[in-house]
Amino acid sequence: MSTFIHVSLSVVHDDLAFSQASTHTQGGFGAMKQDDAWEMVKRKGNQFVLNGAPFYMNGFNTYWLMVFAADQSTRGKVSEVFQQASSVGLTVCRTWAFNDAQWRALQKSPSVYDEQVFKGLDFVVSEANKYKIRLILSLTVLNRVNTITNITYKNDPTIFAWELMNEPRCTSDSSGDTLQSWIDEMAVYVKRIDAKHLVEIGLEGFYGPSSPDRAQFNPNSYATQVGTDFIRNHQSLGVDFASVHIYADSWISQTISDSHLQFTKSWIEAHIEDAEKYLQMPVVFSEFGVSTKDPGYNSTYRDVVISTVYKTLLNSTRQGGSGGGSLLWQVFPEGTEYMDDGYAIVLSKYPSTANIISLHSKRIATFNSMCCWKCHWGCRRKNSMETYLDHDEL
Repeated sequence: MSTFIHVSLSVVHDDLAFSQASTHTQGGFGAMKQDDAWEMVKRKGNQFVLNGAPFYMNGFNTYWLMVFAADQSTRGKVSEVFQQASSVGLTVCRTWAFNDAQWRALQKSPSVYDEQVFKGLDFVVSEANKYKIRLILSLTVLNRVNTITNITYKNDPTIFAWELMNEPRCTSDSSGDTLQSWIDEMAVYVKRIDAKHLVEIGLEGFYGPSSPDRAQFNPNSYATQVGTDFIRNHQSLGVDFASVHIYADSWISQTISDSHLQFTKSWIEAHIEDAEKYLQMPVVFSEFGVSTKDPGYNSTYRDVVISTVYKTLLNSTRQGGSGGGSLLWQVFPEGTEYMDDGYAIVLSKYPSTANIISLHSKRIATFNSMCCWKCHWGCRRKNSMETYLDHDEL
């Protein structure tokens, strides 16, 4: 979701490469055994892999973690959201590692950074590790040494992936060539600095000129004119997995309807198909949600949308497919509602939603633990997993 204005394509190399010289496991659903190795997640073909086993994710967004962690008076909210997310089995969090020229800015002016805000980001990474939640960091620094853990970001397995930009667009060039050149340059540049971590672009998933036969899946005709091109963009060297957002209430109509559910299902299925057929990589649906500001909104409908996303993804998961996971937009702890853009979910206030999330997390965790990548889902466990994933009861 575009919480901030789209970042300019003129992001300079120094911003990404900027360097600053400078465990214990919590209980709960998402906690790992103390003897489990905290390894980096890798990609093998169209799946994420961790320690030789598939790693399908159930995750969330909380974009403001860095700016809250930069101030002691709000830092505790970072710990709260990680604890609550861990309690329902969420394993990956996407958050901003950029904030330019505004409240608690990381970059106060070009190439001028606020060390206090950087230390806030250090805390976010450290605290995520405590709760065994991995991070997708959007537009960040790779060579910084964490002042709390003393681990360089590019060596820290807490970081799941680097995201080049949140929702990049280039409406001045609908051919997509300008944005494509930028992606080609920046993905390789990031990989030169850090070959260990995964890299993704941060796209919304719109189909462009390179695949006119797929434009039928776009939510509207304008989507083809914003300078992005899902298949072409993700074929860039250095890009490890695809990203897609889902906002039927922003793209189709604000008033909620069953057509939103139909779009959501077909949008997910189309991108999984393309990830397998053309890209041979995982795809993560890295933002999705329903706004409480939508005419006709109710929490039951939001639960239906979340369930639709989860069930559609499970059809891919149980086949070992490219549907790598999804990230809710967004999870908040109590007392942060003043930051809400309409999409925030406070888990303690919506137990039905928390139960849906927790159940999906358990299904994903069970699948991840039952098979290794080497067997390629050919073992006898596959049938039992398919049966299990079809049932609501555990």
